[in-house]
Amino acid sequence: MGKRDDPGTIGRRVQRLRVERGLTQRQLAEPVYTPAYVSTLESGRVRPSDDALRHLAGRLGVAFDELATGRSARLVTELRLRLTEAQRVFAVGETEAAAEQYTELLVEAETQGLAGEQAAALLGLGECALETGELVAGRQYFERAEACLAGAPLPARVPALRGRAVAHYLAGELRYAVYLLETTLDELNRGGLHDPDALLLLYASAIGPYMDMGAHARAAQAAEFALALAPQSGDPALVARMHRSVARTLVAEGRLAEADASLAKAAELYRGLQIRTELANCHWMRGYVYAQDGQLERAEAELREALGMLSAKRAALYSSQVAVELADVLHRRGESEEAAALLHGVLDDLSPERGAVHSAAAHRLLGIIAEDARRTEDAEEHYVRALSLLERAGAAGDLADLCRLLGDLLRRTGRVEAALDAYRTGLGHRTAPGTTTLGPAPAQPPL
Repeated sequence: MGKRDDPGTIGRRVQRLRVERGLTQRQLAEPVYTPAYVSTLESGRVRPSDDALRHLAGRLGVAFDELATGRSARLVTELRLRLTEAQRVFAVGETEAAAEQYTELLVEAETQGLAGEQAAALLGLGECALETGELVAGRQYFERAEACLAGAPLPARVPALRGRAVAHYLAGELRYAVYLLETTLDELNRGGLHDPDALLLLYASAIGPYMDMGAHARAAQAAEFALALAPQSGDPALVARMHRSVARTLVAEGRLAEADASLAKAAELYRGLQIRTELANCHWMRGYVYAQDGQLERAEAELREALGMLSAKRAALYSSQVAVELADVLHRRGESEEAAALLHGVLDDLSPERGAVHSAAAHRLLGIIAEDARRTEDAEEHYVRALSLLERAGAAGDLADLCRLLGDLLRRTGRVEAALDAYRTGLGHRTAPGTTTLGPAPAQPPL
C-alpha cells in the first residue's frame, strides 16, 4: 500500500463516494460505526483506523488502497502493464515509439505519486536517449531516476547508476565513468549484495572505458566476470512475453495482485534484455584479445558477432565502437577498402560530443590506410583530427600512440622539428601523473 493521504483528503473522498452511491451516513456506518463517526470522519476531524477504512471500503465497493491513497489498484496495475509494454517496444528496437510511451507514463506516474513507476519510466527514457545519442538528456533522466530510488537497496539503483556512467563514458569522460562503475561494484561485492543482473550490467559496462584507457587486463577480467554471470540471466524475451500475456488475463479477471506479480517478472526480464547489448561488449573484448594475439580470423568472427548483436536500429553508438575495432582487423587482413567504408559510416554517426574516443580511433585508422596508399596529406589530416578529439577526452594511452604515428609521418616527409614536437607531446601524455593508472581493482564477485 502507498502512503496514506491526510484525514481531510480521506474524509472528502469518503463523502464523494458515499454521495455518488446514494448512501446516507447511517447506511455507510452500520452496523459497526455510528452516523456521528462518519460525519466526523468526512469533515477530516478524525484519522480513521485501518479497520474503519476496510469497513467503509467494503460498503462503498472500492479497494482499501483506493480509499486510503486515492489510487485505484486497477489503474496502478494497468500503468505497470503499459510500462512493460514500453520496455518490450524498446527491447525490439523501436526507440522513438518507446520514448513516447515512457513520456506519457512518466506524467501519469507523477500524477499518481508512484515513485517506483516514475523511476521505471525515467530509466526507460534514459536508455532511449543513450540509443539516440542524446547524452546530456540521458544522464539527466538517470539522475532523476536515482532520486526517485534514493531509499531503495543498491541493486535496485544499479540500472540508474550504470546508465549515468555510460552517458559519461560516451561523452568521453572515461575516468569518471570508471569511478562510478567501480565504486558501485565495490559496494555490491564488499557488502555481500551479489545480484547477478546488477553485477553483470556493471562489469560489462566497464569494458569499454577500460579499453579506451589502456587498462586491457582489467577489461579482460571484467569480460570474464560478465560472461560467467550471464548464464544466470538466461534468455528473457520469451518468458517475459508469457508473463505479460498472463498478466492481461489476470487483470481481466480482477486478480490484480497476481497480475502485479506477473508484471514484475516481465519488467525484470525486459530490463535484462539490455544485457544483450552488454554481452556484445564481451564479444568485442574477445575480438580485441584475438586481434592482439594475431588471430585475425577469430577476431573478425567475434567482432562481427558483437556488431550483429547491436542491430542497426539499436545502440548506434555502441555499434560504432565495435565497427572501429572490426575495421582495424579487416585492414590487417588486407581488406582496407571495406575497412575504410566501415569507418566513414562510423564518422557519420559520431561527433566530438558523441563518442569522441571512437571517432578519433576511426580517424587514426583512416590515417594509417591513407599512409599505406601513399596519400600523405590525407593521412596527416586524419591524425590531426584524431589528436584534437583525444585531447578533449583525455585518453592518454591513445594520445601517445597517435603522436608517434604523426611524428613518424612528419619525419618521413622531412619535417624533423615538427616530428620532434609530436614525439615530445606523446611522451608528455605517456608520463603525465595519474593518466595511465587506475586505483585498486574492485572486490571480486563470488562466481
